[in-house]
Amino acid sequence: MDSLNIIQRSSPNFDHRRSGQKPEMLIIHYTGMTDNQEAIKRLCDPGSVVSTHYVIDDIGKCLQLVDENHRAWHAGVSSWAGSNDINSCSIGVELCNPGHEHGYTCFPEKQMATLLRLGRDILARHSILPQLVLGHSDVAPTRKLDPGEFFDWRKLANHGMGMWPDRSVATDKHEIGEANCDADGRDASLLQGKLARFGYGIEITGRYDEQTAFVVTAFQRHFRQNKITGVLDMESEFILDNLLVQLGYQDG
Repeated sequence: MDSLNIIQRSSPNFDHRRSGQKPEMLIIHYTGMTDNQEAIKRLCDPGSVVSTHYVIDDIGKCLQLVDENHRAWHAGVSSWAGSNDINSCSIGVELCNPGHEHGYTCFPEKQMATLLRLGRDILARHSILPQLVLGHSDVAPTRKLDPGEFFDWRKLANHGMGMWPDRSVATDKHEIGEANCDADGRDASLLQGKLARFGYGIEITGRYDEQTAFVVTAFQRHFRQNKITGVLDMESEFILDNLLVQLGYQDG
């Protein structure tokens, strides 16, 4: 296979990765703008204070704006698995897409093909684990929606980038939701603990509170894209338990 043609365009919006951290995550975003060139321009504008390592437009053209050794400013306030400086331990890829505010659309085949080629190269270069290919909404669930429910996470997982539930894996499950939490919040604590174990930045409050609904919504936007409710129903919990088993947590 021919090497991927990557166009170099420099953004000044970067600094050094902190505390000697190395890339161990790949974070997928959308630009959230209707004009691709304006989106790229913004990522290169010193006044915007945002950037990314790579941008892929809707016809599959790939631009590199920041060297992978540097810390691009793409994730903002975010966390995953105890890390609160996602920019220092990740590589960011922006996909040109108008996003939820401007006529959200599916991601074209050529764009996804380029992402697969680029992503596999990045994972190999930095020994990034497949389960650490994440969406912006995963690491910033109270703030972000991208790349959203039209993004084909199953396809990525089938190519070794990310996770997807394996229906052949059996798990014990029971329904959890705001309506059936105990008075002492035991079910909510269990749910929050599972989400935290998977990696989400969630406080264990024992209440099915607003932050929990945001995290569950982000989880569904990634892993149960046909029905996004913010309530961890039986199917959603089965999916979460299934993914935890894949990660080696035998009891979900």
